[in-house]
Amino acid sequence: GMTGTFHYGLQVSIINSPAEYIQSFIHETWLKRYGSSPSAEMITFMWSLIVSIYSIGGLLGSSSAGYLCVRFGRKKAMLLSNIPALLGAALMGLSRLCGSFEMIIAGRLFSGVCGGLTQNVHIMYAGECAPRKLRGLIAITASTFSALGKFVGFALGLREVLGVEALWPILLAANAVPVLVQLLTLPFFPDSPRYLLIDQKDKEACI
Repeated sequence: GMTGTFHYGLQVSIINSPAEYIQSFIHETWLKRYGSSPSAEMITFMWSLIVSIYSIGGLLGSSSAGYLCVRFGRKKAMLLSNIPALLGAALMGLSRLCGSFEMIIAGRLFSGVCGGLTQNVHIMYAGECAPRKLRGLIAITASTFSALGKFVGFALGLREVLGVEALWPILLAANAVPVLVQLLTLPFFPDSPRYLLIDQKDKEACI
């Protein structure tokens, strides 16, 4: 769950560093595709869409969090959130190779779905699994790891790291790392006792 909220923070901040490179990529792709340069307004519109569509994805993810948590459980809901995250990372990472800025837009949408899911499910799962004395401390890990993800995103975007024109697709695909960490570790964790007792009616598993 913490890696999920870390992914959210990372994805929020990581798009800022390669802004000029992505806008240049939009210009070059449009020129090759249509034989004419796009207007400045069109480039601004496409860039605005890339940035803002993450929030639309977040709205979709947040709206479906409640249903998925009851239908599949908190742990499985977080595991399911890795699907749009990996899909989004793959689309953004391969966008330049495929010559499609639309893949960045779609990738941001899928990443937003993951962010909306994890921000809600993490708090539910961690809060329900935590001992009573640690419940408040565990609940604030959502904001803690979101902030940590933003910091790492800005750090990766430095020109001395991945913030150069040749590496911006790798920078955009870097959010796959926390997702893979979660995929490898989360299956070994138990499901929420509240989910097991109330939704599954499994008192023994809850205890």
